[in-house]
Amino acid sequence: MHGGDEVVAAPAEPPQPLDWKFSQVFGERTAGEEVQEVDIISAIEFDKTGDHLATGDRGGRVVLFERTDTKDVGSATIHGVSRRDLERMDYLISRHPEFRYKTEFQSHEPEFDYLKSLEIEEKINKIRWCQTANSALFLLSTNDKTIKFWKVQEKKVKKISDMNLDPSKAVGNGSIASSSNSSSPKPCLANGSSLGGSYNYLSHDFSFPPGGLPSLHLPVVTSQETNLVARCRRIYGHAHDYHINSISNN
Repeated sequence: MHGGDEVVAAPAEPPQPLDWKFSQVFGERTAGEEVQEVDIISAIEFDKTGDHLATGDRGGRVVLFERTDTKDVGSATIHGVSRRDLERMDYLISRHPEFRYKTEFQSHEPEFDYLKSLEIEEKINKIRWCQTANSALFLLSTNDKTIKFWKVQEKKVKKISDMNLDPSKAVGNGSIASSSNSSSPKPCLANGSSLGGSYNYLSHDFSFPPGGLPSLHLPVVTSQETNLVARCRRIYGHAHDYHINSISNN
């Protein structure tokens, strides 16, 4: 303070409380819109870090979400304090938790038990997270009768370019379609031979590039997109006399 001036510190604004809303379906619903039975969420589970969320619905689908608001401070600590200590202090986090869609997959399908004349619906009753390994996510999901063990991992999908093919003549299986054989189909016998005699497929369907053989080149991988792939690693089925209500890891 100089010359009688007084400095007064303004009180810090308290963090805004979380505004919780309950909904058993994804997305915003307009007034009067009917909710489909298969879209109703029937199971929800956080992993032990709180960074991943899994939900299951009555349609047998499992949807995974990933937390995004703690990327800059790390998943294990917030402001240098461990998550366990924050829970003990009941600390109010200044930022609202945000989750973004990660992936989804069809976990269960409707079945019918012919021995007991019983319909087994695809509704997910419970989801349990398992220990992660090699950046892959593992989880268990179950309906009334069948438990499935899932692995969700990122896979690179390669894209090939620089092919010596004319895109206008290329078809889905990689062969060349020309006007000589596409306009009038040739009759074939059962063993695959043709009735119309021999045909010179090399002259009709293949043409050398203008530069000759030296201009031929191998395909080149241009990009590798990363996609999440869910694979069922194991199925525990038909081992329970009564309906499954919950599952636990051991």
